[in-house]
Parts: sequence; C-alpha cells; structure tokens
Amino acid sequence: MNQPVISYCICCLFLFGSALGLAQSRAISDRIANYNIQVELDTVAKKITASESILWKNPSADTIREMQFHLYLNAFRNNRSTFMKEWGEIPDVFRKNLVENCEWSWIDIKKLKDEAGNDLMPAMSYIHPDDDNEEDRTVLRVVLAEPVLPYDSIRLQLDWITRIPKTMVRTGYNLDYYFMAQWFPKLGVYEPAGMRYATEGSWNCHQYHAKGEYYADFGVYEVEINVPKDFVVGASGVMIDEQKLDTRDTYTFRAEDVIDFTWSASPYFEEIKTEWKGVELRLLVYPAHVHFAERYFTSIKNSLSYFEKYFERYPYPILTIVDPPFHGIFSTGMEYPMLITTGSFCLLPEGVRTTETLAVHEFIHQYFMQMIATHEQEEPWLDEGFTTYYEGRIMDHYYGEHESTVDVLGIQFGNKEYNRAEFFAFPNIEIAENARPSWQFKHGGYGRISYNKTAIWLCTLEGIIGRETMDEIMKTYFQRWKFKHPCGKDFIAIVNEVVQKNHGEKFGKNLDWFFDQVLYGTEECDYTVADIENIKMLHPVGVFEEVENCVGEEKNENGSPRYQSKVVLHRLGEMMLPVEILIQFEDGKTVTELWDGKARSKEFAYTGSTRIACAEIDPARKIFIDKNFINNSRSTKVQETGIRKHLNQFMVWMQNAMMSFGALI
Repeated sequence: MNQPVISYCICCLFLFGSALGLAQSRAISDRIANYNIQVELDTVAKKITASESILWKNPSADTIREMQFHLYLNAFRNNRSTFMKEWGEIPDVFRKNLVENCEWSWIDIKKLKDEAGNDLMPAMSYIHPDDDNEEDRTVLRVVLAEPVLPYDSIRLQLDWITRIPKTMVRTGYNLDYYFMAQWFPKLGVYEPAGMRYATEGSWNCHQYHAKGEYYADFGVYEVEINVPKDFVVGASGVMIDEQKLDTRDTYTFRAEDVIDFTWSASPYFEEIKTEWKGVELRLLVYPAHVHFAERYFTSIKNSLSYFEKYFERYPYPILTIVDPPFHGIFSTGMEYPMLITTGSFCLLPEGVRTTETLAVHEFIHQYFMQMIATHEQEEPWLDEGFTTYYEGRIMDHYYGEHESTVDVLGIQFGNKEYNRAEFFAFPNIEIAENARPSWQFKHGGYGRISYNKTAIWLCTLEGIIGRETMDEIMKTYFQRWKFKHPCGKDFIAIVNEVVQKNHGEKFGKNLDWFFDQVLYGTEECDYTVADIENIKMLHPVGVFEEVENCVGEEKNENGSPRYQSKVVLHRLGEMMLPVEILIQFEDGKTVTELWDGKARSKEFAYTGSTRIACAEIDPARKIFIDKNFINNSRSTKVQETGIRKHLNQFMVWMQNAMMSFGALI
C-alpha cells in the first residue's frame, strides 16, 4: 500500500475513533455531580478503603459557600440514628449481628481537600435537617474555604474507610456475597429558586430514613473496584478495564448520565448474557438458580419493548440483573442505574410469577426515577406509584389480564387486580394522603398508599380520560422531564395541558378536582346501586264523572301494561368522580347514563312497556379506585353465576391440592 493511501486510512481511522469517543461521551444530562472512586474490598475485616474525587458544577446563579453530603452507612452506626429510631425495636433478624456481635457500620472520612489543597476537615459538621436528632450522622455539612461562583465548578478529594454492615436493608454482606448500595459519600442536590418547590436556592439533602431512598444529580461515574481473586463483580455501567493479578483483581466501570452507582461481588456468581437490540443483558446468579435465566431475560425484553413503544428506547448500553442468594435476601428487589436486583424462589411454581413481577418492576425504575429523577423521599408516589402502574400494564399485557400474577391450580388473578386487592385489604386506607413524604408515614400505609393507591388512581385517570390521552400524557411527561428533576406539580400541569388539548372542558377547566381527592385527600370512593323499581303505570283509576263510568288501567296499543322504572344510586364514600351506569331492560335494550357522582343519591327514571332488568355502575371498570365492585350492580332476578364461579374455582383448587397431597403419601 503506497504512502498516500496509508495516510488516508490513518486519517479515517483517527476521525472514526474521535467520532466514536464523542458518541460514547455525548452528554444527555447536565452532568452536575461526577465521581471518580477507587475502592479496595477487604473481605477479612469487612471494610472498604476508598479514594474519591468529585467534580461538582454549580447549576445556579447563586454563590455556594458550603457542600452537603449523604453518609448513608452511618445510619447503621448505632441504635440512636434516625433510621434505627424509625425502625423502633431492632428486628430479631438483625439483633444478633448488631447487639451481640457489635457489627455496626460507619463511614470514617480520613481526608477532605479542595483542588487548591485546602484542608476542609476542620470545617465538617453533622446536621439533621429533618428532625432534632443530634445522634444522626447521615448528613455531613462542609464549609468551603473558597466559594463556588455561579455556574462555576469545584473539585473535592476524599479518602475514607467504611465498615460494611452485615445483611442490612438494601446493602451489606453475608458470607461471600456483597451488595454495596448507598455506600459512598454522596452529594445532595443543590436546588436553585424555582426548581421543584424551592423558593430560594438551598441544598436538598435529607437524612437517611427507614422509608424512601435517595435523590441525586446526574453525572458520570468511573469506579475502580479491587477485590480478592476470582470474585465476579457486577456494577452500574460498562466495564472498561480489567486487571488480574496473583491474589487480587481490579475491575473499572464507567456509567454516564446516571444518578447513582451500585455494585455487587461474589466468588459464586455465574454470569449469563444475552442482548436486546444492542443492549447487553448480564445476569449474575448463584448456580442453584441458573434455570431462572430465561424467565428473567423474557421479562426484561418484554419491558424493554414496551417502553420503547410507549416512551423511547432504553438509552444505556447494558443492564445488569443480580439474583441474590437466599442469604442476601435483604438486597432483593432493588433498583439502581443499569443494575437491578430481583428474587427467585424455587419452591414456587412457575404460575406464581413473583420472579417476573420483580424483574419488570425493578426494570421500570430505570425510567421512573433513574431517568426521570424525582425525589423518592419527598414524593414517593412519582417513583413507586408510576412504576407499579406500569408493572400492571406490562404484566397484564404479556401474561394475561386475569392471570398475570397467579395462574396455578385453577386459581387466577392479574397484576392490577392484585395491587387493588392489596390496597383495599389495608384496614385504614384513609390513614394518610398520597402526597405525604415517605418518612412521615409514621403509623403505617407507606407501601399501600405510595405504591398501590397511586397505581389505582392512575388506572382510574386512564379510565376517565381514555388510554390514548393517558399515553400521550405519560410520554409528554417523560420527554419533557427526562434527565431532570420534576415534581408533582409538573406532572399535574402536563395532565391538565394534554386533557385540555384533547377534550376541551369536558372534565372541567382542569383536573385539579381529581388530584385534590386522590393525591392530596384521603377520601374513599364507593358507589352502589341502591335500588331498582318497576311500577306498573295506571291510567287515572276510579270514578271521575258519572258513577257508571269506572276507569281501568292504561294499556299500550298491543294491550301490554306500561311501567315507570327507575334506578337509584348512592355515593357511600367521600370521593366524587364521574361514573357511567349501564341499564338493561327485560327486552334486551340497554341505556348508558353518565353521572357526575357528586350528589349523595341519584336516580334515572324511564317510562315504557318494559321493565329494568339490571343496572351496573362503571361496567368497564374505569373507576378502579372504587372500593367495592360487588355493590356496583343490582338485578331484579337472583344471580348465582358469580358465587358459583368462585365456588367451582375453589373446588377445582381443592381437588388438585388433594390429588397432589395424595401423591406424596
């Protein structure tokens, strides 16, 4: 090959490589908080030694004079932390580790300097913005030697050591399994005036609470993890380097445009890979559970396809799925950027789709609160509630509306049905409003309200405005707020905008009346068909003129009687929603009426030659938040179909169970 051709090829290769590098690093977020961390795992002392560099960009016109950090693992430092006090008495499963063996966890910062070399250690202090607990050390305040000017940046260097908790919630180790979540000193979010609910610029850096998780800025993470030989490591991001020495291995991962970084390690992980449209799916699983791989991959691919259709394609190059061993069960069902944990249970038949449900739910979090970075502690409904709503949509779509959760021995129910049942099984569904911060659910209801109730009223909103408008709302919300920090009022504004565009004032000037009830109120929804009356109409009967003339009943032209019929409806709950009523007459004719649902009672009356046979409120089940579907219908004839159906289903289940039991004896 002659020299001009060689030069041309070199030039092309250089340009291609440059373009590839730019494509890999092109920012899709503001990249405000960027971390470079070197970690060494000591499996004997159960400690991590780390060096951490942070590049933070001031997103505001404010001059920043201090920084605030989360030190999550200090929640497990003693029983006086806010996290442990919210737990109350230490659960028995953790008591031996913490009380008897004194296996408490902590983070100890050894060095903190800015890029000018100023020692910031003397300027550190612990603060407690959420309560008056001076024993809590999960938020660190650092006064800067030099302020960060508007839109400028600062680089900080930290050296620190942490003791890893044993089998603690979301994080820790057990035997040779390690799961490191919320594990490093991490900056809070500086919110300028006008962002979310901020009226003036300030740090948003809550203490670590027992409910709710985290809120963080987007950035780039490059993390070097040094582990003992033969440990398999999974982490947020793509592995960009691997170095294997005699006794230790080092893996470097890079994650771009994410709000957190999590990793897991074990010498017993088996790695199974597949791909979906260029996205690598990596499963880390213990040998006894490798047979779950196909169920995991099918669930994740279904979810990827669904979100590509309704939102946009998954933008990251990889998703790592960690299936924790039984002794790592407290890290089951968690979500982090490009890494989720699930759960598989060998004793459950495949028709109990816990494995699929967990995988789908945790994947959805890649969109709702990983890409749309809402504040899970302050507004958990925007995260867990939206995720639960789409969990129902995906599971019911791919596995069947009435059997997506359980389909075993003749017993069937769907995911949305299960979420509804779980919510209404709670003894006091009015215990708290949906908009409450996670740590303020002090007397119960956090999961049922943040997860289930939100999903139920989202289904109800969909029923009222229609699936097409609902899909437009959710896609608009995602496109407008991806890689940003929206709040509840931003979502409501989009609902009002899209509904007004598609339906005008059919539902009023806005849907604030809806959110005032389902989100900010605690009212219960319950409508019932109270009565059906069919009264034979009589012509004026009796003697009116001459005594010889007696007037009898009115007849139609064909000689049949006429009837005055009516349906009486009651609103039993305090929530007021528009409902449809399907009324069927004995001749087969049907009428659909619309009631605004506001009055305590309502009647619909008809005159004709046929009687009302039955009436049903909300026949299409659009008002999914209605507490009692059973009282939504009434018939003039005794109906046995429903009870017989469930009785027969129960008998089939009993028969199958007895046959299975008989085979064992």
